[in-house]
Amino acid sequence: MLGRLRAAEVAESIGVVGDASASAPLEEWRRSGVRFAASSAAMERQYWRAVRELFSCIKPAASERPILHEGGIYLGCWIESTGSINAELLSRFLPSIAEATFACFAEQQRDDGLFPYKLTASGPAFAQIQLVTPFARSVWTHYATNGRNTDFLRRMYAAMVRNDAWLAAWRDTRGTGGVEAFCTYDTGHDLSPRFWHVPDSPFGNDPKRYDPDNPILPFVAPDLTANVACQRVYLARIAEELGENGEGWRDRAEQSIEALFAHCFDRDDGMFYDLDRNGRHVRVQSDVLLRVLACEIGDAALFEQALHRYLLNTRKFFAKFPFTSIALDDPRFTPAYDYNSWAGPSNMLSLIRAPHAFEHHGRYVELTWAMQATLSALFKAERFAQTLDPFTGRVGFTEAYSPAILCLIDFVERLSGILPRPDGTLWFTGLTPQQIEHRDVSHHTAYARTIDGVRFELVNTAEASSAFRDGALLFEAPRGVRIVTDRAGNLRSLIGMSVNTIEGSLRIGGVELPFRVAANEQLEFSGGELASVRQPGLVAPTYSD
Repeated sequence: MLGRLRAAEVAESIGVVGDASASAPLEEWRRSGVRFAASSAAMERQYWRAVRELFSCIKPAASERPILHEGGIYLGCWIESTGSINAELLSRFLPSIAEATFACFAEQQRDDGLFPYKLTASGPAFAQIQLVTPFARSVWTHYATNGRNTDFLRRMYAAMVRNDAWLAAWRDTRGTGGVEAFCTYDTGHDLSPRFWHVPDSPFGNDPKRYDPDNPILPFVAPDLTANVACQRVYLARIAEELGENGEGWRDRAEQSIEALFAHCFDRDDGMFYDLDRNGRHVRVQSDVLLRVLACEIGDAALFEQALHRYLLNTRKFFAKFPFTSIALDDPRFTPAYDYNSWAGPSNMLSLIRAPHAFEHHGRYVELTWAMQATLSALFKAERFAQTLDPFTGRVGFTEAYSPAILCLIDFVERLSGILPRPDGTLWFTGLTPQQIEHRDVSHHTAYARTIDGVRFELVNTAEASSAFRDGALLFEAPRGVRIVTDRAGNLRSLIGMSVNTIEGSLRIGGVELPFRVAANEQLEFSGGELASVRQPGLVAPTYSD
């Protein structure tokens, strides 16, 4: 596998030889050093096809500078997805395109502080707010992972401060401290039963207004409120990075969190709901839960409860191909996946947002169950679509959709590759994609990435993982663990990535370190030994209320 990885020519693997429009992203991809090889030729071809189609999603919008587009029928860049979580993932591979994407929203900001909800060839659009992934966190993650450009961060901070002020001024008409949805499109939850009897757009297409004759608007929206809370946490971090005081932002973040739990959380259900104008919860169990948790809301106990009751419950959101957009046992659930729907099917945006929720609480193993199912669907997909049939994994609406493309690329690196983190660490993960349908097949993979001029490689087999640094052996470990190093490859910790307890030895730097690690357990390297510092246990799938 290692020879195959090293022999691969990136342009030929991607299939863009001679394509002038792909020359700049191709060169940047080469600089990242990212390569992937697999014992399955079909798996390897699909990976490089995803990279090729990703390049087709890079083009100008609202300015002459190329940025990431949503892809498929979505002609432009949306702040809820393309401009936040999509660009955040892209920044590990094509950081200049990601930075241009983030910056374009600041450059096209309205005079009163509102960010455009999308950017197109016709210019910026402001008809709704359409927020999901916290923009400030995506900006911070890019900044911290890619050289810490303070000029960029300062420009973005000023713009995000102004946008926060706009939201506070115009989206809390009820004085709850939460953030209000005036229409379906404010959250991007198209066709969701959550918004039955609510118009798609704001009143008069003005993001400052809702229909005064609507009997249930405005909603205090949990996902919008959680988004702002999380953004304020990261604005505090950014302020301090720039030499300013971040305490005011932390205070405001805490106020947002208090409003979220006071108005949108049902303690008996353990679920977040919209609060309508009549003071009633809109009792639709939707992927709002995952959205809120992906905003780093709640403690470990709340997240464990959410896993038990909802996210890993096969009657709720843990379909064969998770995560559904509406609870499976809700009579309003519809699995139709051949159009833009948040009324049931599993959406690729939910999947690429999910790691923030799971990894924030150290639930790495549980996340792999969703990643494995998704990769199984994507590796056989005839196109990269927005939706999956939650029962069969068949792909649904549109094609060349950048969230689906980035999902495959991200999940391969998260499961079997070398992933640079904003905290200055590298994750070397010793798992391989599983054959979850039909006959079992054992796959082997190899992955490469360049960090600060140093070439790292990782080979995973059914039994073991081996990593190399500039061609020399860096470490050997049993399958089923994640080795965490600094950016130079120096050992920091080891994490159990298997349902089973893994016992063996890590061979690194000429020494052998014996270990025994349970699922999700973290062993820190200190004083020449690996010692347990965290052991949250494992939450198994559930099947009923």
